[in-house]
Amino acid sequence: MIDSMPESGFEEEGRPNGELRGHEVIRGYLSGLDSSPGVYRMLDAAGGVLYVGKARQLRNRVSSYARPSGHSARIGRMISATASMMFLTTRTETEALLLEQNLIKQLKPRYNVLLRDDKSFPSILVTTEHDFPQIKKHRGARREAGKYFGPFASNGAVSRTLAQLERVFLLRNCSDADFAGRTRACLQYQIKRCSGPCVGHISAKDYGALVQEGLEFLGGKSSEIQQRLALEMREASEKMEYEKAGALRDRLAAMAQVQVSQGVNPAGVSQADIIALHQEGGQACVQVFFIRANQNWGNRAYYPRTGGSADAAEILEAFMVQFYDNKPPPPLILLSEPVERPDLLEEAFSAKANRKVALLLPKRGEKKELVENALRNAREALARKLAETASQARLLAGLAKAFGLPAPPKRIEIYDNSHIQGAHAVGAMVVAGPEGWMKSAYRKFNIKGESLTPGDDFGMMKEVLTRRFHRLVKEDPNREKGLWPDLLLIDGGAGQVSAVRAVMTEMGVEGIAMVGVAKGVDRDAGKEEFHISGQRPFALPHRDPVLYFVQRLRDEAHRFAIGTHRAKRSKAIGATPLDGVPGVGAARKRALLAHFGSAKAASRADLADLKAVEGISGKMAETIYSYFRENG
Repeated sequence: MIDSMPESGFEEEGRPNGELRGHEVIRGYLSGLDSSPGVYRMLDAAGGVLYVGKARQLRNRVSSYARPSGHSARIGRMISATASMMFLTTRTETEALLLEQNLIKQLKPRYNVLLRDDKSFPSILVTTEHDFPQIKKHRGARREAGKYFGPFASNGAVSRTLAQLERVFLLRNCSDADFAGRTRACLQYQIKRCSGPCVGHISAKDYGALVQEGLEFLGGKSSEIQQRLALEMREASEKMEYEKAGALRDRLAAMAQVQVSQGVNPAGVSQADIIALHQEGGQACVQVFFIRANQNWGNRAYYPRTGGSADAAEILEAFMVQFYDNKPPPPLILLSEPVERPDLLEEAFSAKANRKVALLLPKRGEKKELVENALRNAREALARKLAETASQARLLAGLAKAFGLPAPPKRIEIYDNSHIQGAHAVGAMVVAGPEGWMKSAYRKFNIKGESLTPGDDFGMMKEVLTRRFHRLVKEDPNREKGLWPDLLLIDGGAGQVSAVRAVMTEMGVEGIAMVGVAKGVDRDAGKEEFHISGQRPFALPHRDPVLYFVQRLRDEAHRFAIGTHRAKRSKAIGATPLDGVPGVGAARKRALLAHFGSAKAASRADLADLKAVEGISGKMAETIYSYFRENG
């Protein structure tokens, strides 16, 4: 199996005539190809990648493009634009499949199906290296020791489940450092969401029993736990231990609430992903439902770029390979549509998961009902998306008219700064386009200019735009990748617009419209003034939808800037002298704080005391001791 392949692995084989295009140039490559599996690229005249494909037999696949007719409109356009090709053979078709999708994610070819949102999913972690394990939300690499349960579709799904689990099993969610430093029970104990192990309200043995029940519940054994709790409640009631019986009753009620909040809980499907596709209006929606331990752990909608209306089989195959690139597939994947090579996908996914993975297109029963439910969700989500896109198109057209643009903008970048009297200054850029917010394109900037006067908004905006366009010129000098904005919205008036215009002139950047959005009279929303170089400031009618649209754009930039500023400020406030010690990461920092009670106390500790801290080696203790003596 391969994860990536160097660019040099590709070979461009003899083009007989540099002026040829389309099926004629493709036909020229056939003599140099054999029946090996591999990956091919189709390139336009400028060398841009049009399409990346895989083949069980390269010669057979490429020969299909050499025919002058019999292609769909999408494939016909792609062939017509092809000026050259590149090839790489692989040992197996499975390797070709994985390499193909890696290249698609890297290169984002125009005619390929592309999963545009590939964020990791949150999970629940029950730690195991503490006498009183913690239950918490986790995202990212699974480096911490413990038992992981997931994926959940969203942070909200995890938070809801955690809140209910705390009510049912009374497990702590505080950090180890907080646990070690407590002298009395916290609010979680007071509201009956924790058993209070930090102050000895429960023994390690009894707490361990709660942890085991929690693990069993997350593993799908909820009915057994409910039966056991019901029996214990009856026994406590018969012994007139009414307080204990009431606590067990509350736990049973909370467990029932967890199951109700999960909605669909299939009895016959213990662990599976349900993937359903709906296409309409040239767009596609893929709904993914996560079933784990016979419980519904949420769903998420995806809107892959279809490369110009690819067919269902191609969309599903490309989606699944990209989707499972950074996460293990479950034992069973239920599909709404057939794929061309299910055996190939099963082989690739089984190798990734180190166990058998099956793809199934159910025809009847509970599995069919689950797929139909996911398909209904996909259909409804795409209908909402299409309605939003139509509305967005009208607003962009109105924006073009209001600001005198030659066409509706395809990419709007909105900028804002945030600081408190110049401290912890940050700049923020948010991006919007025909399909709404482009959150993967958001950027934040730590203001670095040492010569700036604190609170110099003009200087900060100039620094942000200078850094932004320096990078843009470097990454996309020919403006071919769609990274350049059509319109800049600047939070501010004529001064900010002049500062940005000076940056653009200095860098030789032309052809980008720029509008300053000032608060206007009394700084009231609805009275904004718009500033464009060479024009008098103007306003839009109070109830104009375009005005509301601009307000939403500006407010999103402001929200993002404020959030970035608060995060930077909180990090600075939470910083300790331990942060600068070489080799002291989060785990050692927690150990030192738990042992000494504060970073200040740790910095004053002698060498013997530092060596006594669990997890701190003699050599590390000497490093810490020397650091504080040299920098004290």
